[in-house]
Amino acid sequence: MPTNPPGGLGPVPVAVYSCAATPTALGESQERGRYYADARHWHVAGVWSDPAPLLPLMERPGWQAVTAALSAGMIRGVVVSGLTHVADDAAQFAALGVLLRDRGGFLADASSGVPTRRTPDQARRRRDIADAASGWFTQPGAYEEDGS
Repeated sequence: MPTNPPGGLGPVPVAVYSCAATPTALGESQERGRYYADARHWHVAGVWSDPAPLLPLMERPGWQAVTAALSAGMIRGVVVSGLTHVADDAAQFAALGVLLRDRGGFLADASSGVPTRRTPDQARRRRDIADAASGWFTQPGAYEEDGS
């Protein structure tokens, strides 16, 4: 996926799109999409959503706004927090990705973009491993001195 717009300067503008029946689910989906975009240094140019998942995708007002923004060149990609927001299955999601690619854009699934939670002990262990790998020892006696 691109990291720069066509001119090569600046962040990639993307839209975050979600479709869910409850305001809570919409909010969580939008947050996940924003996090995913931020982690890739993409600029979130707009956030659109629809509250009717049973409505066909092409009839949803939010999705129509996203495709209009893509056609106008305002965005280069669409981030969704899960393929179920825009498709019934993986094959349909892939076909939608091809359709957006034909229009000069891309489709990104942010469902795996949420960081895993770690305990403080796990974070300390990772830091100790990184310090040891760099040759930095934080604990006295953590290395053996040459007796010569």
